Amino acid sequence: MPIEPEQLRAWLAAAGRQDAVAFRALYDAAAPKLFGFALRILRKRELAEEALQEGFVSIWHAAPHYEAGLAAPLTWMAAIVRNKALDILRRTDDTVELDHEAFRDEYASTPAEASEMSSDARALAACMARLEGLHRMAIGLAFFHDLSHTEVAQRMSLPVGTVKTWIRRGMERLKSCLSQGEAP
Repeated sequence: MPIEPEQLRAWLAAAGRQDAVAFRALYDAAAPKLFGFALRILRKRELAEEALQEGFVSIWHAAPHYEAGLAAPLTWMAAIVRNKALDILRRTDDTVELDHEAFRDEYASTPAEASEMSSDARALAACMARLEGLHRMAIGLAFFHDLSHTEVAQRMSLPVGTVKTWIRRGMERLKSCLSQGEAP
């Protein structure tokens, strides 16, 4: 049975308000699909379980910051689990290639949804390209690599306050760009 994005959005929004019951429902609905995805990356059940657990801890903490206009809920959660799986790969020194086509096919249940994801991804990439280089890097590290502001600051050798400001301003610019349809 396909997972309805509207229901996932509602559970994610409630989880963002620290609603543990909604988070449990979100977990029950999405965990099997996300576990399968992590297992394809890691190829070991225990590592996939670890990635899933770490991913849902991050989802719980990041839920208040989820922006429905930037990604579908399952796509957003899959990116977090993917990052956790890749972190585990780095820690365990395993070399497994990520199958990007399988990722796209897995999280786009219809051809129209796959096309929309591609269109959304292109729009986001175009808007990201308009950001200044260091601002783009800070946002990329925070959201695509699931790093905290402190971790981003450490990687970029910058004060945490600067990183927070760059990310906040960059997100405002992205939101404006995407909402106004400025991207090609």
